[in-house]
Amino acid sequence: MDTIKAFRDRKVCVIIPTYNNELTLEAVVKGVQTYCVDVIVINDGATDTTTSILQEISDITVVNYSPNKGKGFALRQGFKKAIELGFDYAISIDSDGQHFADDLPAFIHALDANPQSLLIGERNMNQASVPGKSNFGRNFSNFWFWFETGTKLNDTQSGYRLYPVRRLQKFTFFTRKFEFEIEVLVRAAWAGIPVKEVPVKVFYAEPGKRISHFRPFKDFTRISILNTVLVTIALLYIKPRDFIRSLFTKAFWKDLWQKLINPAEPDYVKALSVGFGVLMGIVPIWGFQLVVAIALAFMLRLNKPLVIVAANISIPPMIPVILFLSHVTGTLWMGEEAVALSFNQEITLDLVKHSFMQYVLGAITLAIGAGVIFGLITYGVLRIFKRQVA
Repeated sequence: MDTIKAFRDRKVCVIIPTYNNELTLEAVVKGVQTYCVDVIVINDGATDTTTSILQEISDITVVNYSPNKGKGFALRQGFKKAIELGFDYAISIDSDGQHFADDLPAFIHALDANPQSLLIGERNMNQASVPGKSNFGRNFSNFWFWFETGTKLNDTQSGYRLYPVRRLQKFTFFTRKFEFEIEVLVRAAWAGIPVKEVPVKVFYAEPGKRISHFRPFKDFTRISILNTVLVTIALLYIKPRDFIRSLFTKAFWKDLWQKLINPAEPDYVKALSVGFGVLMGIVPIWGFQLVVAIALAFMLRLNKPLVIVAANISIPPMIPVILFLSHVTGTLWMGEEAVALSFNQEITLDLVKHSFMQYVLGAITLAIGAGVIFGLITYGVLRIFKRQVA
């Protein structure tokens, strides 16, 4: 494959943000030029010989500003310049020499298979030269990205990425430092942009020789604050939004139906799930019925969707009926102390006070009885249905 032509045909450029990496910058830029001639270098307020080095390299676009504002700001300036120059995609590569330019074609191949995606260079972190803190940071970042987006990735901290800059131009980003690389990933995923990974190599210089501008305390604090904000947004808006949207898709209902009828699951498990769901929907722990039902369903390895559906027997229109039947059933336990109750009778605080024990005992009894009955009916229907199909 003619790599240079491939980059041009797909409107892909390379962005190199740099800050005081004078020892490796020239080699990185020239290595990239072997594969892509459209290179944008962002001089993020460097105070070393970066400016003079860049003046000696031909055929590159340089964006200079001062003072240093952080990697996130540099990348944002790179995105802006890439769009101005007519590019649809931009690959970011660090200037410290840890990434290999010969991995650039891998992004082009992956882009062909996943157009309009954001691609992350998944580094091989099992090398002996990789610091232990890097693996910890990566695992920490991977977990929160999964929690916030529902997508599992192996290397959310890699700076070697292909960004669909044209799709990202409508975003208003808020972060400027290293945490930007988390913000852009999470918000891209929330916007429906696929986030995929591409295997790449990585080189870590010996301790003391590699220049890193990551400040553990300050930057980790920034990242933690950002994750707190993103988690809050995910729980209060993104996840409810995605759930509501899924209700209007055929895939959701097809998946739900497959889980409900799960052919590999024994009939007795389905019957137990329905019966248990009905029991939990009636048992007198209002406000906690569904939460407890789901937790116990996991512990008992029941069919969770069936339990949830059955537990909704206590939907608002059914609540008066359940309350009335619970009081009536409670008379079996109260004997002469039972409080007579008619379905049309007004429920007063005094009545509730005098019949509370009757209601609790009756509700528990009704819950067990209804659970057994619905479970048996479910099992019978499943057996009959299987005979008819056979």
